[in-house]
Amino acid sequence: MSIKLGDIAPNFTAKTTEGEINFHSWIGDSWALLMSHPADYTPVCTTELGKVANLKKEFDKRNVKAIALSVDPLESHKGWIQDINSTQNADVNFPLIADQDNKIADLYDMIHPNASNTHTVRTLFVIAPDKTVKLTLTYPPSTGRNFAEVLRVIDSLQLTATQKVATPANWTQGEDCVVLPTIKTEDIPDLFPKGFTEVTPYLRTTPQPIDLE
Repeated sequence: MSIKLGDIAPNFTAKTTEGEINFHSWIGDSWALLMSHPADYTPVCTTELGKVANLKKEFDKRNVKAIALSVDPLESHKGWIQDINSTQNADVNFPLIADQDNKIADLYDMIHPNASNTHTVRTLFVIAPDKTVKLTLTYPPSTGRNFAEVLRVIDSLQLTATQKVATPANWTQGEDCVVLPTIKTEDIPDLFPKGFTEVTPYLRTTPQPIDLE
């Protein structure tokens, strides 16, 4: 199946390095970061999982749980975690899913035949507490994921989930936001007491309305 933004993330049960989980129950009231990897003991993925482990405080601040998947068995995962920890100066602190039968990979359309008939592509999903998919990113094998960008997008998703703003190109926390075009200019002062700038009638900016941390 092809998963689109706004879809309910498919639920599943799976064996992981931290025990068996029901995915939706595991997410609970948190946000989730689900990452697929082609196989254990692959170099780029080793650096990625080490980076996610070392960013745990940043994900915790945002109420985000990380979880990873590959088509290898649990015993292989456990050995790989030792390598990740020793080579990346990390302590993997999130579960790795064993998906030997490709059940979850097929459920999330993680296997692209033009890339590989058996291994998952390197896809990332951000899932909100209501279990809807808010972001999908798919990377080629040669390019490691940019987790600073993933955190930036999560900040934007969490801000715009409750505020009537969007975030412009390259936005980071604390910078001005864009007022939604559905809001009339005359209504902006009541909604955004920090003020606004009208660049054009359709492009109005305002200071970030709330702090995220």
